Amino acid sequence: MKQRKYVLITGATKGIGYELAKLFAADGWNIIAVARSSRDLVAVKDEFETMYGVAVETIAKDLFEPENATSLYDEVRAKGIEVEILVNNAGQGLYGEFTDTDIDREIRIIRLNVESLVILTKHFLQDMVSRGSGKILNLSSVAAKAPGPLQSVYHGTKAFVHSFTEAIRDEVKDKGVTITALLPGATDTDFFNKADMLNAKNVAEGKLADPAQVAKDGYEALMSGDDKVVSGMKNKAQVAMSNVMPDSMVAAQVHKQQEPVNKKK
Repeated sequence: MKQRKYVLITGATKGIGYELAKLFAADGWNIIAVARSSRDLVAVKDEFETMYGVAVETIAKDLFEPENATSLYDEVRAKGIEVEILVNNAGQGLYGEFTDTDIDREIRIIRLNVESLVILTKHFLQDMVSRGSGKILNLSSVAAKAPGPLQSVYHGTKAFVHSFTEAIRDEVKDKGVTITALLPGATDTDFFNKADMLNAKNVAEGKLADPAQVAKDGYEALMSGDDKVVSGMKNKAQVAMSNVMPDSMVAAQVHKQQEPVNKKK
């Protein structure tokens, strides 16, 4: 059998990460699936190995603890696996006014969305540059392009991810490695439940994107070597508008979109 290459995907058992893993497996890629739940990882392994005939390595790691990002890299190296593609998908948010939200939880979100992503990118990118090949897909968001009242920390972390991705993409552009940012909008995943955001107007009353379509947009952009892709025409228009509007106006608009549906007048 021809030796297949490996893609490592964080948050691979649910939502956009799961849909991305399906696309890779369908194209014959072996998978390193990373998530916190061992039970969910076993289910994904059984499904993909049966349906697609690929090898699936599972590694249970809590990336809210950044030191686990380093131990994840070490574990992959110890298995003798060469990662051709890294997908930094894992991420969470928290809903509410910053003065009222839990700072400990927000620090953990920063560690997951920023610190662990940077650590994994550092390690695997160094390997990719050394051999002159590889790809990285970082899950950014349309949140990266706008101030986010009621999701201030999440928007801030995604702004970091987007800027970071564009910067290192330029650094390695002549070294055989491409780095792509995927910018989805509100998507029908468990994100909003975990963020305590089900009561937000854009979630409760809006039309959420299909995670399979978001994953398809990201997969195609990654494989084409694009620098970024905004998933969905509405989101493309929103990003274009935010690029020309004053930040104060964008913040007010986002605040209105994300306010609770039962807000008292």
